[in-house]
This record gives sequence, C-alpha cells and structure tokens, in this order.
Amino acid sequence: MGPARGPHAMKLHYAIRPANAGAHLFHVTVTVGRPSAEGQLFMLPAWIPGSYMIREFARNIVQVAALAGDERVPVEKLDKHTWRVPALGDFEGPLTLVYEVYAWDASVRAALLDTTLGFFNATSVFLLPLGWEDARVEVDILPPEGDYAAGWRVATGLAPARGTKRHAFGTYTARDYDELIDCPVLMGELALARFDVLGTPHEIVIAGRVPDLDLERLSADLARVCAQQIELFEPATRRAPFARYTFLTLAVGEGYGGLEHRNSTALICKRDDLPYRGMADTTEGYRRFLGLASHEYFHAWNVKRIRPAAFVPYALERENYTRLLWLFEGFTSYYDDLLLARAGLITRPQYFGLLARNFNEVLAASGRRKQSLTESSFDAWIKYYRQDENSPNAIVSYYQKGALVALALDLAIRVRSGGKRSLDDLMRLLWARYTEAGEDYAGVHEEEIGELITEATGVVLDDELAAWTEGTADPDFGALLAPFGLLFTTKPLRESAARALLGLKLAPGAEPRIAQVFDGGAAQAAGLSAGDLLVALDGLRITSASLDAMLHRRRPGQRVEVLAFRRDQLLPFELTLIDSAPPQVELAAADKPTGKAKKLLERWLS
Repeated sequence: MGPARGPHAMKLHYAIRPANAGAHLFHVTVTVGRPSAEGQLFMLPAWIPGSYMIREFARNIVQVAALAGDERVPVEKLDKHTWRVPALGDFEGPLTLVYEVYAWDASVRAALLDTTLGFFNATSVFLLPLGWEDARVEVDILPPEGDYAAGWRVATGLAPARGTKRHAFGTYTARDYDELIDCPVLMGELALARFDVLGTPHEIVIAGRVPDLDLERLSADLARVCAQQIELFEPATRRAPFARYTFLTLAVGEGYGGLEHRNSTALICKRDDLPYRGMADTTEGYRRFLGLASHEYFHAWNVKRIRPAAFVPYALERENYTRLLWLFEGFTSYYDDLLLARAGLITRPQYFGLLARNFNEVLAASGRRKQSLTESSFDAWIKYYRQDENSPNAIVSYYQKGALVALALDLAIRVRSGGKRSLDDLMRLLWARYTEAGEDYAGVHEEEIGELITEATGVVLDDELAAWTEGTADPDFGALLAPFGLLFTTKPLRESAARALLGLKLAPGAEPRIAQVFDGGAAQAAGLSAGDLLVALDGLRITSASLDAMLHRRRPGQRVEVLAFRRDQLLPFELTLIDSAPPQVELAAADKPTGKAKKLLERWLS
C-alpha cells in the first residue's frame, strides 16, 4: 500500500509544540497530503536505533484525533502502536492526526519536557504514515507559550528550512522519515560553542546549569578527538561523512549516557564532569565525559553507516536481531579511549588504567563463562537491556568484553604483521565497503568477519575469533601484551570484604539490602538472596556502613551466623566465609622494553 500521486503526495508535514510544560505534554500534528484510498495507517516505532530494547513509546501518546480537512473523522487503534483512519471515499486530502505526547523520560532515548528544557527523539513523538517512509519531511518546531521560555533556543541535526535561522524555532527538514528519527531536538537556554574539525563545522550544546563552564577548552579537546577519528577512517581525504555535527548535552547532578545519530549525539553527564575555567588537571570525571563523546562520535561511522546486515533497513516495529553487537558496540568501546590517548587527551598510564579497569569488571562476572559475545549480542533485547539481580552470573557485556576482544585482535594483528597492519585497517575496509556500495549497501554479515580481517590485514585469526566471540574463552592478554613491553599481572585485592568473603553486593542506601549474590560465594551457598535485608552478623547489628568493617575481622574458612529478613520473615543463615574476590589486573610498562617493543607500542598508541 503506497501513497497516492499528486502535488502533495510525497511530502509529510509535522508540527510540534511544548504545549503544557507543567504536565510534560507536547502537542503534535502529522499531515498527509493525500491519504491512502484503502485507509491510512499510522505507526509509532517500538524502539530507537542504538538502544536495543522494545520500549513501547506509544504508551506515552495521551489522545489522538483525526481531521479530514477541517472535519473530524474516526481514528481506530489496531494494536499497541498502530492507528487507522478508514477509507474516506472521494476525499483527497489533507489528512491530519492531532495528538499529545507525555514527555517525562530524563534519558537520551525518549522525550522530556518541563519549564527548564525540552528534548525529543522523533521515535517518541512523530507517528509514521505507513507507505510514506520515503517522503520528504518538514517539521515546524514551535515555541512554548509563557515567559519561562523567553530565552530558549533550538539545537538539532535537522536542516533549517523556509528562512528559519539555525538555533531558532521554525521549520526544519529531513530527506525522509529515517533521517527524521536520527536527528533529536534539544531546546531551552543553551550554552553553545562552534568549532571546526578539518573543515567541518561542529557544535557543543549544553542544557542545564554548569557553573563557570569552560566551553573553549571543551571545544578544543573535542576537536582533537574528532580529528583523530576522521583521519582514522579517511587518512587521505580527511573528510567527515556529514556536513556538520552537534553534541547535544544535558548536564545534571547525577547521570551518564549517550545515544548515537548520523550527524549528532545526545549525551547526559554530571555537570561536575564538565571542565570549568581554571581547571588545572584533566579530572577523572572529565576524562569520562570525553570518552563518552568519543564513543558516540565513532558510531557516526561504526553502526550509523557501517551497519550489520540485520539493520538494513531497520524494522522499527519489532526486534532486529544480530550477533554482531560485540563488533559495533565493543569495537567502538575499544576505540573511544584509545583515540583519547592518541589525541593526547589522556596519558598512557591513564589509558593503561582504563584498560585494567575494563579487565577487572569483565573478570569479576562469572556470566562471561556462560554466555558468548555472539549470544550476548543476539539476546541484548531481553538480557543486556533488562538486567536484574542475577545478570552478573548469567550474561557478558558485549560492550566491555567486545572491547577486550577488539584489543586482542588489534594486538595480534600488529604482532603477526610485523607492525605493518592493525585493526584500523579493518575499520577502513569496512568503511570502504560502505562508501563503494552507496545506496546498495547491504550491511555486514555475521559469517564474514574473519574473511574481512584477513583481507584487510593479511592475518588469519579465524580460530581465535571463534573462540573469543562464539565461545567463552578469554584471550591470553599476558602473551598478547608482552611484545609491546607491557606487563599483565594479577594480584588479590579486596576492594570490598562483603564481595570477597560473603560473595554479595549491597544496594545503594542506608539499609543493608542485598542487590546481587554472586556465583561461588558464601551467601549463595547458604541460601541468601537478592532482596534480603541483613539484620545481624554473629549477634551484632549490620548496617551498610559497618558490614565491611565487621568482615575485616574475619578470615576465609570461618563460620558466621547471619540473620536476615526475607519479605516479612526473619531467617537465620549459617555461612562459611570464602575468599571469592576475582583477581585484580594491573598493566605496567616493562623496566627495559626492547627496541621492537617500543616501536610496536608507539605505532599502537600514536
């Protein structure tokens, strides 16, 4: 079923206004120039690309009405996210749906509105008339009414149209619905800075109060990491794959996250992570923000353009299964910090510290021995994005272990090719495949990764790739890092006595309630469970603050009695303490690396 032909047949028009900030409501319209003669269907996506979980955005649509011209006509809901306006006889158009969207999701994935700012992804607010996926789109982004919005501006990757000035309310345009949903919109009182990277304009836009924000330093640092990424993929042309790029950032008291888009990214960070004027050192929080921005920017190539075959095209009404998220998210997680090091934004010891942290977080979870990276990728929809108290014992992160596999592949390629090839060559080959195919790009198939590695580097790693991604084996990082003059060592380090001796983690808060019980620990063996409220240890009251201190007086092999409430029943548990803390990894440079090792290390990190 497709749209009828005519002067308005291939143009969609949307309008959105922050209608009631106190109630968190956007007022939205979508107008079809000429509806389908068989009845026009409208659908809202069930998920947003880049965040692999069905989120049922349609649940936030409050009410829907349909207008044929100026006359109200029936609209029927067919399923959880589809509406139908029945056939209207000789009526040719226009047909308009009018509806409200509740927007109170303080994340990068949906929509948010109050008297301080507005934010939305099109997947949360713009119904798609089925059959009109390829129609050109115009969007009127209308200002809210009220004095509170007098200083508001608009930031988005959408192109201004009909005389609208950039950052102003007005009309914006997209080539089609796919581009529309890839350009989130942020509005409010915005801190904004523009900077060029190899001839391409970029912007950093921040909503939320940040005292004494150093936009100049932030812009300069972002420019350095962006240049590294452009040159990685396009060393000859040094040309970005977009005409401009925008970092849309919401600064809050507590928060962290990002979502990639074709020419922008939506970020949430702690305001304290952003740089302030006079800040002498690069703080840990600022490094974390730069790593987040680097991660989402890398996605402009790796997943927004170079896609798994399962995402070509996206099916927005259902899950899109792929076994390759370890490549698209894991490789991106590898390069985000590596490119900070190459750009000189973090020191090499700091980079090695970030690698060691990732090693420790992966090794601490027994789930890596039960779920492969390909399984983790495939089951992201029901497991990684829906984690519970048993997740550390059941799943592996395709982000974190995927990054370690990328590291292992990179190190192996560099050594076996005598330093002449690297994982960078694979990324450039994948990019070349995309640019050569153009509109006919069919995506990356699951079974071809080994062949692509060999084609790009001349190195055969099929057995290792299968063991690390289809199986649950850990790469031998001691052997892989040694040729680079790096020592991979482990030692027992008890960061938490509760983790080491009891094998559990408490939930945040004042009361000592168990959040997770880990495989192989004393708590699991004794029958303690997530949700239990700890009361006493050997007759002494337990608090969240006192538990570790109480355990530091005890040693593995000792027996203790724990009293805990499960729901409203007080239960006794006899535990034999077990030192089950995972080994802690440390990375350090060898005292006297060889000249060959120095050269390999320099090529890797420069």
